[in-house]
Amino acid sequence: MKKSESKPRVSSQNKKPSFSGWKARLTETAVGLFSHAPDPLEETFNYPDDPGLFGPESVTWRVMGDVSSFIGGIRALLVQAAHPEVAAGVANHSNYRDDPLGRLSRTASYVTATAFGAMHEVEKSIDMVSSAHRPVNGTSSRGQRYSAKDPEMAAWVHNALIDSFLVSFQHFGPMPLTKKETDLYVSEQTNLGRLMKASPLPDNAEALSFWLSKHPSLGVSLEGAEAVSFLRKPPLPFFTRVAYKVLFNAAVAIMPKEIRKAVGVKPIKGAKMAGRFLTKILRYALGFSPAWAAALDRSGTERPSGIRFRNTSGVTR
Repeated sequence: MKKSESKPRVSSQNKKPSFSGWKARLTETAVGLFSHAPDPLEETFNYPDDPGLFGPESVTWRVMGDVSSFIGGIRALLVQAAHPEVAAGVANHSNYRDDPLGRLSRTASYVTATAFGAMHEVEKSIDMVSSAHRPVNGTSSRGQRYSAKDPEMAAWVHNALIDSFLVSFQHFGPMPLTKKETDLYVSEQTNLGRLMKASPLPDNAEALSFWLSKHPSLGVSLEGAEAVSFLRKPPLPFFTRVAYKVLFNAAVAIMPKEIRKAVGVKPIKGAKMAGRFLTKILRYALGFSPAWAAALDRSGTERPSGIRFRNTSGVTR
């Protein structure tokens, strides 16, 4: 080739997006659903050697550190809507219609702080939630009084979260837990439930599932239907909405039939398969929760080998 000649240029329009660019986009889309609230662990390293409520040997850290928790969070909101009085409390005392990602992020912040935070951060998060719930009371559309101070209502919210994260991990996690491990996870979470003044608190996985699916308060309600309608089609950007729809359908597919009936949702064919496919991609692209990594580092525990954690910048390591 002569010096005056040059190699043909490749149009930028014909270039395929780099893997790093694709991974960054996917990271931004998925994490963006839960990133509309302050970082609950921003001061966690001010409490060195603090194992928090559960600690590095807990099943809780493994379950909550996986991307399957994305599906678990959506499932929990659907399950909560199956209790008419809980649904009324949310409808009448929150701004989820105006700030849907804010509510989802605040729930995620509470879960992150209580699962991975130092004890001061756990107690701070519980105090904030308790303070926000203090004025929540009224009458549901079926004429029953409700109050967030009611231990049974607190138990419904808590147990819905715990069961949803566990069931989601069992279906979409990297490897299902053994029965002993599922029971240990539920038992661990009763410690959090007691701090939230929730009761009753089933202490094994089977009892927890039974308590929710056979609960006498299950029922159809105007507020529950509104919440589910909103959760089905929240106002999200197009690319985010596509990923969210897969997560939503996967959440519906792993709900008990009694709860699906109460909230008026039906599973669609292939939803579990699509959920597994998306969570595998997310796990590969995102790695495991940076909150888990921070909790390990804060507590002075060596990170497990073979586990890639996501930095706050979205880069896994």
